[in-house]
Amino acid sequence: MSIPDYVAQKIDTVIAINGDLQKPEWQQALWSPRFVDMVTGQAGLYNTQCAILWNDSHLYIAFKAEEPFVEAHLTARDSIVFLENDLEVFIDGEDCYYELEVNAANTCYEVFFIWKDAYHQPAKFDTKQFDVHRPNAYTFGGDYDRTGATFWKGTHPRGIRWAFTDFDMEGLETAVKVHGTLNDNRDIDQGWDLEIAIPWSSLRLLANGRSVPPTTGDVWRMFLGRFQKLTLNGKELHPHPAMVLSSHGIYDTHLPEKWSQIQFICP
Repeated sequence: MSIPDYVAQKIDTVIAINGDLQKPEWQQALWSPRFVDMVTGQAGLYNTQCAILWNDSHLYIAFKAEEPFVEAHLTARDSIVFLENDLEVFIDGEDCYYELEVNAANTCYEVFFIWKDAYHQPAKFDTKQFDVHRPNAYTFGGDYDRTGATFWKGTHPRGIRWAFTDFDMEGLETAVKVHGTLNDNRDIDQGWDLEIAIPWSSLRLLANGRSVPPTTGDVWRMFLGRFQKLTLNGKELHPHPAMVLSSHGIYDTHLPEKWSQIQFICP
């Protein structure tokens, strides 16, 4: 196995999710290096770091995001928060993957993706929850690649995904703490912290036959990133700068094979 991008330590305690990263568990956790530009691998615009912990019941993820002007105006659940500044987690399940985005107002956006070619396994996805005839199920080809010959399928070798936009991860908890004043740019903020907890019992489909909770040494692929809205000379910069735990070499979030390898170990 290649060297993991991050090693997640197991803990014996339960973390109360309230956005406070001064808890002993996070103070003693291994924090990642500064996130890098998703394409070039150079240091990200603002400092962003993450840490991952786990116990027998939950996966825990935390972010620290430096930001001089903390803003978040989208407050309705499942608003498209990547239109603003956000922090993101994707978890790969081989035939499927999960996307979670959170902004500084603690607004969550969730989508569950299933590769179209995986539907030959009806026992796995033949459930009411993943009925493609539901009104909030859409086909998805990928990020910024629907042009010319790739318009319908995107550029990924597996092609189309089904996107279930009304998916809610059971037991998901998120909390944000702002170090400054939200939506008030008269002062300079330090940034914001995000704390996430997901029960392992809700990750069984993504485990793809692996043990949940993991056994020591297990590796899961995850995307851990940040997107930053910037306005220069009165114009919003597109696409938004993306900062990630490990670079992709291309501006495309939806490439599970390029996501960070997270190894789970017991002390």
